[in-house]
Amino acid sequence: MTRSAYDDAVSELYRAPQADFIATRKRLAGELKAAGDKAGAATLAKLARPPVSAWAVNQLWWQARDDFERMLDSAAKLRGGDMAAQAEHRAAIAALRSRAAKLVDNPSEATLRRVTTTLSALAVAGGFEPDPPGALSEDREPPGFAAVGIAPALVATSAAPAVDDAAAREARHARERADREAEEALQRERVARERARLDAALHAARAELAAAERQLAEARERVAALERDLAALPAT
Repeated sequence: MTRSAYDDAVSELYRAPQADFIATRKRLAGELKAAGDKAGAATLAKLARPPVSAWAVNQLWWQARDDFERMLDSAAKLRGGDMAAQAEHRAAIAALRSRAAKLVDNPSEATLRRVTTTLSALAVAGGFEPDPPGALSEDREPPGFAAVGIAPALVATSAAPAVDDAAAREARHARERADREAEEALQRERVARERARLDAALHAARAELAAAERQLAEARERVAALERDLAALPAT
């Protein structure tokens, strides 16, 4: 199938650095509109910025294709009943998780868990559909194997299945709590580092002030001595 300018724009948008997503989306939408594709421009302008975990999975598709294909191929084997593919599948997901840890700046454990969960969901589903490859706008959750007729071992190897909506919501809430706690811990660490830096700077400044005060006192003593010596001279 021939790719359209819109397809190329979507790929470029989701390959861009996450921090540049909004600016890139605006630029690409403007280019589509200028080229006469007003409908494509309007659709592109509404595409959502992915969370960092989904963004990382998109980058894995573009930057670690061999490991990504290995994950999907081993998942297909598991769906076909080849249980010997479990080790290969786990190794592929582990390799992708390791790459994701290098793509994201100081990733939290919660973020890496979401990356792994989304990878597992894609493995269970067999790909990115209904999204274009490498263009996730949100994280994915693996479906329950009973609902889609896939091998239970694949879900067990990839991630725990979502038994029901309540369980899925609770898992999501737990991840959100973990994210908040991780962010709060990072904030406390940043505050502690800044406090230590300021304490050290204050200590150094006080030491400089004390040295300056000693020098001033010594200078005053020299001035006083000189004044005494001058006063002791006979009048002319």
